[in-house]
Amino acid sequence: MQTRTLGRGGPAVSALGLGAMGMSGVYGPADRAESIATVHAALDAGITLIDTGDFYAMGHNELLLAEALRGRRRDSYLLSVKFGQMRGPRGEFGGQDSRPEAVRNFLAYSLTRLGTDYIDIYRPARLDPTVPIEETVGAIREMVDAGYVRYIGLSEVDAETVRRAHAVHPIADLQIEYSLLSRAVEAEVLPTLRELGIGLTAYAVLGRGLLSGRWTAGHVAGPTDSRGFSPRFARGNVEHNLALVEALRRVAEAKGCTVAQMAIAWVAAQGSDIVPLVGCRTRTQLAEAVPALELSLSTDDLAEIEKAVPPGSARGDRYPAAFMASLGVGN
Repeated sequence: MQTRTLGRGGPAVSALGLGAMGMSGVYGPADRAESIATVHAALDAGITLIDTGDFYAMGHNELLLAEALRGRRRDSYLLSVKFGQMRGPRGEFGGQDSRPEAVRNFLAYSLTRLGTDYIDIYRPARLDPTVPIEETVGAIREMVDAGYVRYIGLSEVDAETVRRAHAVHPIADLQIEYSLLSRAVEAEVLPTLRELGIGLTAYAVLGRGLLSGRWTAGHVAGPTDSRGFSPRFARGNVEHNLALVEALRRVAEAKGCTVAQMAIAWVAAQGSDIVPLVGCRTRTQLAEAVPALELSLSTDDLAEIEKAVPPGSARGDRYPAAFMASLGVGN
């Protein structure tokens, strides 16, 4: 497994990370035993970066990872944890809480659920509009000084917020959506990260399954599948987006790889400071994703990919309207 460094002073991690959110039901029911086996397979394949959030199924994801990681050497993997998203008993979202006292509270619960003494990268899941980012990062810095956190990260914020946070304490990485279908980060955010020496961990590199090559226009999301509320999967939009996928499929077949592998390889090819996160729920999905790192994309390949899926060609927002307001960048 190749490695990459998150930022100038950040940790060395595997060039591919594992996103665990899907193991806690966000895309429909997940098999617990298979999820744990997938974590084990990822570690055995050399993946060292595992991403979670304390609000994924209200702590379920952290408890699942604690079970999957039991018996593994703590220095053989890095945990990236997002915090602060408020949830209700029906799973509804209630905003972000990034007050300093909330930082300490959320961290204490995550350490307990994960069964660990420290979090490798700790980050607010979204920007709290009521709390200056300087206060939030300052509180995490105290946890770094106390040994409970190793590095500080950010998630879904704009370039200005990155600068303000980085002035308080060095930021290792920004976690943000980045794929062939979501390229808004390229305008201001990515150049700012590179100027400051901050890494990028890209989530939803497969567009929540659109770029997997397996989603079909007639497919209906289940009642617990969040894609049923996603504008990009809505009738009218999904057919347009899947036409882009079919164009990409032709490029992938000419290269001798799958659509998913090409989509992952494209993100990885955008810079050595970028680490794609793959949200695999099964060992089969993982086995398809890992070889993507071996794909070498030439200038001609990249041009063909861009022709198949031009920037800004996706139809529909990446989140429902109620969530778009909490994002630092758009689509």
